[in-house]
Amino acid sequence: QVQLVESGGGFVQPGGSLRLSCLASGSIFRIDIMGWYRQAPGKQRELVAVSSTGADTNYADSVQGRFTISRDKNTVYLQMNSLKPEDTAVYYCNALEPSGGYWGQGTQVNVSS
Repeated sequence: QVQLVESGGGFVQPGGSLRLSCLASGSIFRIDIMGWYRQAPGKQRELVAVSSTGADTNYADSVQGRFTISRDKNTVYLQMNSLKPEDTAVYYCNALEPSGGYWGQGTQVNVSS
């Protein structure tokens, strides 16, 4: 079992920055991939960025060049720069291990002037 707790969401003006953190606990040695997804009101949950244990990363086209995912031991971060109103969503941390996947509770990001 893996538990994920996100933090770092909040309100920011367009063009601003936020850094999300996700702390993993439990059987973290089994985690292969960690990543961030988001879900805006009325929309499906979508991938934002993922990072494998081999440090390979993958980003959604909409955030490429603005967001950066990084991992440090049992924490995964999402540095979000040049935020836009369309980045407003609940951001969820995800962890994948051989026996399944886990989700955090989500953290709200609001980008508005």
